[in-house]
Amino acid sequence: MTTQTEVLYNARCPVCRAEIEHYQGYAEAQRLPIAFHDLNADDLDRWGVDADAAAKRLHVRQDGRVLSGVAAFLALWRAMPRYAWLARIVSLPGLRHAAGLIYERILAPRLYARHLAREGRAPRDVTP
Repeated sequence: MTTQTEVLYNARCPVCRAEIEHYQGYAEAQRLPIAFHDLNADDLDRWGVDADAAAKRLHVRQDGRVLSGVAAFLALWRAMPRYAWLARIVSLPGLRHAAGLIYERILAPRLYARHLAREGRAPRDVTP
């Protein structure tokens, strides 16, 4: 039995879109059971997040659980044989903690602030 992995991402974010399109191309070429959903065109209620929460970080649903941030990236990478090695490395206790700090305190807030600017909205508190 193959588990479906679903990815919720912001297609309006050029950085997010480029990264996800890369993963999507690989997943399609390998016929992996991964579905990609643009948060701007998907029913967010079924993800249990609102538009702002969805735009703040990557979300992945697997086995009925919705993961976000680094945990979401790890689930996505584990679902793709080419990236399983990356998931194993980033999962190491010290690296996972460092990756979480970098993603949650630097990368995700900056990408979210850019998202708000593109949408013509003033940045509010962009911390998780």
